[in-house]
Amino acid sequence: MRSTLGWQAGRAGTTLRRTSLERRELRADDVAVRVDYCGVCHTDLHAVRAHTGEAPLVPGHEFTGVVTDLGHEVTRFAVGDRVAVGNIVDSCDVCAMCRAGQENFCHEFPTLTYGGTDRHDGTTTLGAYSGEYVVRDRFAYPLPAGLDPAAAAPLLCAGITVWEPLRALGVGPGTRVAVAGLGGLGHLAVKFAVALGADTTVVSRSAGKADDARRLGGHDLIVSTDRGRMAAARDRFDVVVDTIAVPHDVTPYLGLVALDGTLSHLGHLGAITVRATDLLIGRKKLSSAGSGGRPATAAMLEFCARHDITADIELLPSAHVNEALDRLERDDVRYRLVLDMSGLPRNH
Repeated sequence: MRSTLGWQAGRAGTTLRRTSLERRELRADDVAVRVDYCGVCHTDLHAVRAHTGEAPLVPGHEFTGVVTDLGHEVTRFAVGDRVAVGNIVDSCDVCAMCRAGQENFCHEFPTLTYGGTDRHDGTTTLGAYSGEYVVRDRFAYPLPAGLDPAAAAPLLCAGITVWEPLRALGVGPGTRVAVAGLGGLGHLAVKFAVALGADTTVVSRSAGKADDARRLGGHDLIVSTDRGRMAAARDRFDVVVDTIAVPHDVTPYLGLVALDGTLSHLGHLGAITVRATDLLIGRKKLSSAGSGGRPATAAMLEFCARHDITADIELLPSAHVNEALDRLERDDVRYRLVLDMSGLPRNH
């Protein structure tokens, strides 16, 4: 086994502590990656707060780093290559979804970067709040030159989560897009929609986000609590991307959707209630998405390199990981926290 250090949840589920971790020896198609930067996701926060101690928990599933070792069958990478890894690290390869390049919808369920079950040995996967990660080479992506590795890390979760539905829904020049919620997902949705050529509006509870909306390329901001503005925007948008991370009523956002348009509900994956008439009037559609397959992830990174798109981040030493989770819980983030893992010895 390979030894490294990482940040693991205690049994109480409230804090992470630095501890020694074991990584598997490299399989034939594995690469070992020195983790340089890892984004802090709402999924990490939920996992830590809900942790019961029944299985080990090391969060972290959007990271960039450098290849340090190769399995003997790996030809896609060389030692020293910059790579990015997201929240999926394996899949069955044979189901209809995997064959279609939608490993995120694998019928056997994809192996998650942390909290998943390794398909070979049955162990619990441990995430990238650590000095090193060992991953199947198919699920590591070349990090394009020119992308800042710290600011690129959130692209591998927040980025792909909004990229895939925007592309699936055909967003491009002439499309009218509204992004509800200007947080970790939302700010990247705005950047992508603008770069794709869409007329892009931000919908937020806060009028104070207007300057940020413009800076990100948005053409307008609608305050969601302003009934007059919301009513005036009825049936206006071809695509509404709902990135709000807490439980909420989707009815006002369906009201913004135009004839034959779509509300893509991404931020909160719990139960929602929808009246059929809110879909019926205007032939509106309600959809969702989660992560992305390998082709979409690679295409997103290439698009980001062409358009110079990365996340707006605040970089913290990994020793501040508990502070990062606390701030995320308080919504004290603009717009993604990223951990600098260089303070962790890579192996010992």
